[in-house]
Amino acid sequence: METLKEEEEESTITVDRFPNEIIDDILSRLPVKSILRSRSVSKPWLSRISDPSFTKLHLARTNDALFLSAYDTLTRKRYFLSAAPDAGPVTHLITFEDCYDTDISTAEHSNGLVCFTCSQLFSFDNNIVHVFVVNPSTRQMFKLPHGPIPSNSGYMHICCAFGFDESSSQHKILLITKVLTSHTTEFMIYSLSNHSWRKIDVEPPADLSCGLESGVCVNSVVHVMLQDLSNDILAFDLKTEKLSRISFPQGVVSHELITVYSSNGEGFMKQNSPFIMKINGCLGVVCHERVVESDEIDIWILQDYDNRVWVRETVSFPESWNEFGIPFPAPVDVRMDEIIFSSHEVSGNVIGLHVYNMKTRRFKLLQFTLDDQFLCSETVSFNHIKCYVESIIPL
Repeated sequence: METLKEEEEESTITVDRFPNEIIDDILSRLPVKSILRSRSVSKPWLSRISDPSFTKLHLARTNDALFLSAYDTLTRKRYFLSAAPDAGPVTHLITFEDCYDTDISTAEHSNGLVCFTCSQLFSFDNNIVHVFVVNPSTRQMFKLPHGPIPSNSGYMHICCAFGFDESSSQHKILLITKVLTSHTTEFMIYSLSNHSWRKIDVEPPADLSCGLESGVCVNSVVHVMLQDLSNDILAFDLKTEKLSRISFPQGVVSHELITVYSSNGEGFMKQNSPFIMKINGCLGVVCHERVVESDEIDIWILQDYDNRVWVRETVSFPESWNEFGIPFPAPVDVRMDEIIFSSHEVSGNVIGLHVYNMKTRRFKLLQFTLDDQFLCSETVSFNHIKCYVESIIPL
């Protein structure tokens, strides 16, 4: 009579008689949790699943998901969550204790990994940024070591951007440090392949005197919007490590000061602040200077990158922008011509996200159910909603 161990070994031998190509083809179509369990089947399977070529094959066939960040003002906890892209229950990933609402400033996605920054104020004239990379599918998280801080730094404005260098197949983090007291700017690169910081010797634009927004990576180029009146985008090529500049399309209204307006007897504040996002692999600019008057938002898409050809997409809300929940496009990498519009409101244990389809020009509402076990919905606000793909990329 065969033992259970002998039966398992015989089953493994039988499976391993299939050609490697067939096994890879079957495994690459499985969800991440099933693949991680399959690593314990045998040593050959573990070696096969750990191979970078299999990781790349699985990434090409994987499913989309949503990454969400939630902050509870009552408990001062920061939650990182995931959900299916077509609504349903929300899964808890990681919790940060004793946080402030503004601690998590950016969150960028690339090939199944999410990079986010956490600002910590040490004193009135000095601050530092903690950088984390997390794989929501495997729940692995890695904290980057602090890069060298400029001497006599004083107060700094720090911009962090996450991207993928296709020429070397490396995920990289670009850190731009603007020292306001000395008017100097430093560029640092961190590679997840060799786990080290490296200073980049580039000459920043002479008029780089204002702050920088978080970056968007398109075709191995990290794009960072300048917070000034030039309406320009700073482009850093991860392959060549060279800087260039992209002008906003004509028609984009620059930053405007806060204005006060009234609607249905209620007072509201409006501040036009264009921002960049990624749409179907293209760079996009969101401009909302007309949203109060016409309930419309313009999204400019750089469809021809080399020739700088911008195409405008006008999104019209089916009802008043205020009654719609005052949503803004979530700066995510959008697939299937859909744009997620997010607001910070939660109704009961349900968060609703409006999704706009650029082909049909229609909205649909997706509802995600929260787990009361770790969320107090009355005091929770949501932000940093990102699309990502499930991945087994290790950290």
